[in-house]
Amino acid sequence: MLSKRIIPCLDVKDGRTVKGVNFVDLRDAGDPVELAAQYAQQGADELVFLDITATHERRKTMIEMVKAVARQLNIPFTIGGGITEIADAEALLNAGADKISINSAAVRNPKLIEELAKAFGVQFVVLAVDTKHVDGKNRVHLNGGRLITELETENWIKQAEDLGAGEILLTSMDHDGTKAGFDCGLLSKINQMINIPIIASGGAGNMDHFTEVFQKANVDAALAASVFHYGEILIPDLKQELSRNQIPVRI
Repeated sequence: MLSKRIIPCLDVKDGRTVKGVNFVDLRDAGDPVELAAQYAQQGADELVFLDITATHERRKTMIEMVKAVARQLNIPFTIGGGITEIADAEALLNAGADKISINSAAVRNPKLIEELAKAFGVQFVVLAVDTKHVDGKNRVHLNGGRLITELETENWIKQAEDLGAGEILLTSMDHDGTKAGFDCGLLSKINQMINIPIIASGGAGNMDHFTEVFQKANVDAALAASVFHYGEILIPDLKQELSRNQIPVRI
């Protein structure tokens, strides 16, 4: 049985790690390169960096950060934000990233998923999906959760898998930052629909929430931000707890 992965997520804005609640009220959480090194030492399985206000002008800043992170890390890391074409992904890959994450750009141009998968391999392409329950349906949201679309989350994820996405990073906006637990119902439903790994995101508040999402939704990985950034959950303790609950983890 494959080990379940624990993934700290670093939302990066202007070169700093930030964290909010329900995608707003951002506050500083430290230097991303220093945090990355700490997480690798603690036993994180992977890291995700999301440039939450990415634009083309800032891409150069991110590339310097990726190079600095790559020098520090011995674990895989994913970079997302502002990737709209093959050249963006190639630059980040060359700088040392292991995977790239796309979100809004993929919705606007679904062929981008296919192009990236063909250029670099399926395992390189992570599709990030921000979802919120609206009028009885799960709707995909873009631009850091600010823009609602007509796309239903389940349909979009299935389409993305068919196009060549290698992994889904699914963030429940209803749960994000609330520390009330992951959206196990939605995660379980989507996990049964697709054959690629799912990273659960949004809602982690304590160690029981991680146990619950692995047991109830059988996801491949669980991602969190503030509980790790502010030391509320330490990764070695979390992995010991998961192991006690018969959840396979790399210790």
